[in-house]
Amino acid sequence: METKLIIRADDLGYSDAVNIGIERSVHKGIINNVGVMVNMPTTLDGLSMIRDTKVCLGLHVVISSGRPLLNPKFIPSIVDDDGAFLSSADYRKAPNDFVNLDEVILEIEAQYQKFIELVGRKPDYFEGHAVVSDNFFKGLLVVAKCHQLNLLQVTLNSGRPSLLFKGHSLHVFMESMNKDYNPYQTLKRAVLSSCDEEYPMMICHPGYLDDYLLKHSSLTTPRTKEVEMLTDPQVRAWLYQHQVRLIKYNEI
Repeated sequence: METKLIIRADDLGYSDAVNIGIERSVHKGIINNVGVMVNMPTTLDGLSMIRDTKVCLGLHVVISSGRPLLNPKFIPSIVDDDGAFLSSADYRKAPNDFVNLDEVILEIEAQYQKFIELVGRKPDYFEGHAVVSDNFFKGLLVVAKCHQLNLLQVTLNSGRPSLLFKGHSLHVFMESMNKDYNPYQTLKRAVLSSCDEEYPMMICHPGYLDDYLLKHSSLTTPRTKEVEMLTDPQVRAWLYQHQVRLIKYNEI
């Protein structure tokens, strides 16, 4: 019986090295869903690398990397003294949700409009980067409803996130921060977990390492491991043998 698997690459635009890793994972590998960070300096370069493909493009909304699109004075709750976004570590260590809902809606809207400007159409899917915040999730929902966007909706049940997309439950596999991470094993677990009620989804962050990434991201060498797995011909053969069909979000 055929298994449908969603596998996506996040962080297009993060840095030159990340863009190269994603480009290879698309052109030489199995990635067909890519999340775009529209606020980063290398976003245009990243988009140019995959422009001739038919990948599903999503808006990967950012409030914890780089600089905002809005003037920082309008969104003081999510920026530091220099006007850059607070880091994901700042969100993780905070005892309470410090994100101001009205402010974050403004920045999310600005990033949506930037996506339209860069890509020329609505995103195929819409979700957020690296932050667990109830007000951030609420802000994404507000903007999604306003523009009728396909939101990957996070719900917090007893502190544990789950995902809904177009009324379907998605079983998320994202283990890149785990010690001794092995993306081959994560992929196999995602495939073997498949059931009728849910779509298995593996979230990847393929990329290589450059100075910007090493200075700004806590996720480093696992990115290179994912490029290796995603472009491995033996992985494609294994998926074929196990009757796995890689689908795009716009096929759901």
